[in-house]
Amino acid sequence: MQSGRANCQRWLLEYDPAAAQEADALMGWAGSDDTNRQLKLWFDTKEEAVGFAVRKGLDYKVEKPNERVIRPKSYADNFSFKRVS
Repeated sequence: MQSGRANCQRWLLEYDPAAAQEADALMGWAGSDDTNRQLKLWFDTKEEAVGFAVRKGLDYKVEKPNERVIRPKSYADNFSFKRVS
């Protein structure tokens, strides 16, 4: 199975949790009255995401994307005598 790269060029804005989650007394489900926790905003560019945060007066932090490491593999390596198990 391989991970796709379909949505890797978009920028995501998420709100920090404003309130802690609490367990419901009856059902035991975790819940909160903070509805911004459920909100995810997608932007095409980093500048659009930063511009939105500035216009709304939000404190923001830009996290650098992880570098993708591609390790060449071969199906025949599964049967190699030098294979480390």
